[in-house]
Amino acid sequence: MKLLVGEINQIIRFPVKSFAGENLETCTIDKYGLYGDRFCAFYDETKEGWDSFFTARDIPNMLGYKAMLVDDGIRVLSPDGRTLGWNEDLLEEIQKYSKRKISMASYKAPNPENPDLMAVDLASVLIITDESLRKLEAIWGNRLDARRFRANLVVSLAENKINEVDWIGKRLSIGNTEFQIDTSCERCSIITIDPNTLERDASLLKKVNEEMSLIFGVYASVKKTGQIHVGDNVYLVD
Repeated sequence: MKLLVGEINQIIRFPVKSFAGENLETCTIDKYGLYGDRFCAFYDETKEGWDSFFTARDIPNMLGYKAMLVDDGIRVLSPDGRTLGWNEDLLEEIQKYSKRKISMASYKAPNPENPDLMAVDLASVLIITDESLRKLEAIWGNRLDARRFRANLVVSLAENKINEVDWIGKRLSIGNTEFQIDTSCERCSIITIDPNTLERDASLLKKVNEEMSLIFGVYASVKKTGQIHVGDNVYLVD
């Protein structure tokens, strides 16, 4: 049995971890998530695991660079309008923002530690809804740009308003794909950074902590690969 819960309003892919992403009309869903999502990242060779990655928490200016996937390569638009590639020139530019040595990582072929994973992060898709955005806007008292939350999918809820936290443990059917909703997303300081001005406002994270226990959005894993499009219906599947 399928229950309509909404439709896809936005699809956003982030080819480089912590860079601004690209809005898509359609995207292939692979075993690890959106094809091309977080193919590349900057990291610290002296550290291990999640802590090794440089993110906007360390370098807020990273959010000013927009990454796009082009013919399986990476094109980067700098804040001042220059076009860069995933190469030493980009590394040299990002290095200026940190005293720690920065290295580059890229997964354009299957990860040797996990052949099904072709991304830096663990296999997951981050989903938020328009209803949750409006609720948080009312709580915070300011307009919110969905880009703050770095979601892959923004869902416009149907009239029944079944929110994403109620999807956890269940499956979503979108187009010819299926996702398992695994867990909620606990937020960090990245949401305090305005995606346009890069200015911080800690009051947003404070409100999310006080009113939502830091929870905003859900993580999903892919159960059936395929293709999704903006405007696709989103169904909750028993």
